[in-house]
Amino acid sequence: MTRVLVVDDSPQILATLRLNLRARSYQVQIAPDGEGALTGAAEWHPDLVILDLGLPDMDGVDVIRGLRGWSAVPIIVLSGRAESGDKVGALDAGADDYVTKPFGVDELLARIRAITRRAPADDLPTVDVGRHSVDLKGKIVHGPGGARVHLTPTEWGLLEILVRNPGKLISQRRLLAEVWSPNHLSETNYLRVYLASLRRKLEDDPSRPRHFITEPGMGYRFEP
Repeated sequence: MTRVLVVDDSPQILATLRLNLRARSYQVQIAPDGEGALTGAAEWHPDLVILDLGLPDMDGVDVIRGLRGWSAVPIIVLSGRAESGDKVGALDAGADDYVTKPFGVDELLARIRAITRRAPADDLPTVDVGRHSVDLKGKIVHGPGGARVHLTPTEWGLLEILVRNPGKLISQRRLLAEVWSPNHLSETNYLRVYLASLRRKLEDDPSRPRHFITEPGMGYRFEP
């Protein structure tokens, strides 16, 4: 049974999420502040953390950094902070996804399912992208019928990061730093150009992508 640690200073939100998650067979533990989040994670070892940023004792980003010091547990931020800077800061600190309050329970549950069901791509020889197959070890993409799809080194760099993190929101800063360099963090136009190219090569309908999803102002997500 999947264990979920919910961290929020709102008793109403804690009660709502505990009720909805338990109704869907998740084990749930709650914490009202950052100290409780760090203690609960260390003692209970959850499979997922749902975290508010506006906690009474510390900023949620500091909680993310504290968790990332020793744990790779998936973290979904659930926050009323809607500014892109807050979202990017949480993602750069190590969050896996970001849902803005007020939120729909169905949307949050869908994000939870996507993160908790994903398999580590490091353990997979190939990842399917629609009708295409990505050979991570051989660094080759095969299209329908087995034909090889030519990718540039930059296109491959973006593709590899995304498919190794299925369902995870990858920030623009991380993609720019890892594929280009930390000196290119402002060149978000690079991402638009190369993601458009990947969609043309790997999506059935590039104008309506199903696998390479843009999260405006934040980054990109690969949906298997």
